[in-house]
Amino acid sequence: MDSALTLVGLPIALGIIMLGLGLGLTTADFRRVAQHPRAAVIALVCQVLVLPALCFGLVVAFDLAPELAVGMMLLAASPGGTTANLYSHLFGGHVALNITLTAINSVLAVFTLPILVNLSAAYFLPDGRSIGLQFDKVLQVFAIVLVPVAIGMLVRARVPQVADRLNRPVRILSVIVLVAVITGAVLGERENIADYFVSVGLAVLAFNLLSLAIGYGVPRLAGVDRSAATAAGFEIGIHNSTLAITIALSPALLDNTRMAIPGAVYGIVMFFTAAAFGYLVTRAGAPSATTVQP
Repeated sequence: MDSALTLVGLPIALGIIMLGLGLGLTTADFRRVAQHPRAAVIALVCQVLVLPALCFGLVVAFDLAPELAVGMMLLAASPGGTTANLYSHLFGGHVALNITLTAINSVLAVFTLPILVNLSAAYFLPDGRSIGLQFDKVLQVFAIVLVPVAIGMLVRARVPQVADRLNRPVRILSVIVLVAVITGAVLGERENIADYFVSVGLAVLAFNLLSLAIGYGVPRLAGVDRSAATAAGFEIGIHNSTLAITIALSPALLDNTRMAIPGAVYGIVMFFTAAAFGYLVTRAGAPSATTVQP
């Protein structure tokens, strides 16, 4: 895990991913929260408070191994990803709200993720020891995550035509680097992957399904319209597993392959559960095909 590819590739990949996010953001994305204040506040509360508590309960209930438990909590602390925006668009969600929530959550995660991961490590790991995300590591997370986002937003604001040209190549490059690094890590652990999937698969599936249900159901119970609730459901239900995997594997941060397993499993499961969720929400919102004759 301390190969040159991992030492150099992971921080670069994460920086490129965050740069790509910044290239698609403007300050107007953050201001859009005022258009749907109730939906935004509910979604952020669920993301920052409810889901970590839910994940903790599932981790305890499934009696996961300590490092897998911390990996699950790392996943819960990760913000929504760009995949949530895509699914929201496909299934009638309010995409502008998704973009706003992704932007705000990405900034909040710089501060909340290190806190939650260290609290989880202190609870689950032997002797209550803490791990890589102490103050100096928090600064590294800040530098690797927030600075590229800020640079991307600055480019978007000053030279939008350059941002448009860079957007696709940056995304492609980040995927190539990340896939190479993760493939190397998976090959190094190939004898244990099946066992990891068995040990954490049900917990990941339960967490994903409950996240989707809470993300959609709580706003609806609070009177939020279906489009905004759908956006919140995808934002809360589809976590940025790429970010979780990268932080877990990076030697500059956690440097732990087992902590990346929940994120890797989640990254596979979520595509199917999110599609099923979108279908159900769309079907529930469709007008009845039958009419009563007078």
